[in-house]
Amino acid sequence: MKFVLSFIVFFNTLLVALLAIGFFYGYGAWTGPGPLPVDKNIVIARGSGVSTIAETLENEGIIKSALVFKVAVKISGKESQLKAGEYTFPAAITTRETLSKIVSGDIVQRKITLPEGWTSWQIVQSLKANESLTGDIAAVPAEGSLLPETYLYEKDAPREKIIAEMKAAMDKTIQELWPTREAGLPFDTIEQAITLASIVEKETGVASERATIAGVFVNRLRAGMPLQTDPTVIYAITKGQIQDEGKGPLGRRLLKKDLDETDSPYNTYKYPGLPPGPIANPGRAAIQAVLHPEKNDYLYFVADGTGGHVFSKTLGEHSSNAAKWRQIRKEQGN
Repeated sequence: MKFVLSFIVFFNTLLVALLAIGFFYGYGAWTGPGPLPVDKNIVIARGSGVSTIAETLENEGIIKSALVFKVAVKISGKESQLKAGEYTFPAAITTRETLSKIVSGDIVQRKITLPEGWTSWQIVQSLKANESLTGDIAAVPAEGSLLPETYLYEKDAPREKIIAEMKAAMDKTIQELWPTREAGLPFDTIEQAITLASIVEKETGVASERATIAGVFVNRLRAGMPLQTDPTVIYAITKGQIQDEGKGPLGRRLLKKDLDETDSPYNTYKYPGLPPGPIANPGRAAIQAVLHPEKNDYLYFVADGTGGHVFSKTLGEHSSNAAKWRQIRKEQGN
């Protein structure tokens, strides 16, 4: 009997000791610095259960013990609150902080910027080249249907999702801006406004010039003059599938021969009025400029050699300015 009592006491003491050791180990693993030596990104896949997540975290060196993580999730009742996605875990993050991050869905937000004036083909090519996106794009969207902007996304987001967001953003922008347009503009439809905005976008990269150039084109439309804008001829030739080798969208200079011989409704040297559709995807500012063009008497503009343009009211002034530009280009070796 004495032996049995001694054994029971010994067993209970051992059990208490083991429980104490387990408690202090678990508490240390829960609150103490984790084993991660440097910041690290990992992806928790959709549909992952608690065990899979815990094992992934341990295998990636984020936490010390998958068991401690699973027990903590069970005790806290947060099994259904763990969120998939890409996470950045800082060095030495604790298991408690790790669980909190995954429960809060503090995922990595990536971003992609699609510049104003890109064609839909260019946008699709850029999305295809982005290896952190997934899936195919069924077809190149209609020109002018996408709003160039910076978009946030998660790793492995579908490419079609970005396209859908761009379309929705353009629709929202048009719905907001179109009702505010000035009266008496020489176009009647949203598509015509987007078409003119795409031309303005391609003609200048200087923000302060957009409304001025829009005013020039509005003046030309009202006077029944051809727009005579080079980007429309380039689009007629390329159909938006531009060269990207540092030599311009054609891979060469646009020639007078192109202006004279390109027989397309997009050639605004041969056909008066607006072309049949947009030649690129304009940004919000270009659309705003077209709906609220600057009131001026200019009918012409030409590059000034500094990235901007010089404007003129008469053909004589324009011819003089054009001669100056040709001389600048000659001196630059272009």
